[in-house]
Amino acid sequence: MASTQPREDVIAAVHAALTPHADPERAVGQQAYMKSALPYLGLTSPVLRKALRPVLADPAYRIVSREEWEATVRALWDRATHREHWYAALSLLGHRTYRSWQDPHLLPLIDGLVRDGAWWDVVDDLATHFVREILLAYPEEVAQTMRTWSLDDDLWIRRTAMLCQVGAKQATDPDLLTDVIEPNIEHTDFFSRKAIGWALREYAKTDPDWVRTFVEQHPNLSGLSRREALKHL
Repeated sequence: MASTQPREDVIAAVHAALTPHADPERAVGQQAYMKSALPYLGLTSPVLRKALRPVLADPAYRIVSREEWEATVRALWDRATHREHWYAALSLLGHRTYRSWQDPHLLPLIDGLVRDGAWWDVVDDLATHFVREILLAYPEEVAQTMRTWSLDDDLWIRRTAMLCQVGAKQATDPDLLTDVIEPNIEHTDFFSRKAIGWALREYAKTDPDWVRTFVEQHPNLSGLSRREALKHL
């Protein structure tokens, strides 16, 4: 039976790779900007990627079972002492080595990370990269899950559903876009309204007439959503 325990050596290697690059002065500003309860180490994105690259590529740290991989991602996330450990968990989750496991069976784990992360940096990454790619590969199965997520009580799950086609371009399903936006139009929080506008603005690059028509047919869109949707039209 495959192990459901995390790879402790991978977790230790990730932590060890990041710690030497800590910049306490930068970390203070990053934490303040992100309004994060978790402190930062102070790594820039390029430094983070460079530090993680040899660990994730090292055959010694290759994870051989899906269960162990998911458990390691979750443990990296749950034990994080700094926000970069969350980013490292997402790097492991999205690494090309584990491409064959990035499928609809991963959505429960993503659901948990979205609910726990509950902030735009990690949620938007999960939505516009992880969920989007799974949706594009398994459209029928995942589209129904996104329709369900769009009705969830959790703001960040709903936001994920609204943003899951950002970057899909011609592969965007406009019916799905409609179905995940319409239940959220009356929500008054900034992050819902911004997500609606962003999703529409992105699709306007592919089908501007569709977006213009959608906005015209939904006069109850917030001013923020409307401005964002039509920003480049």
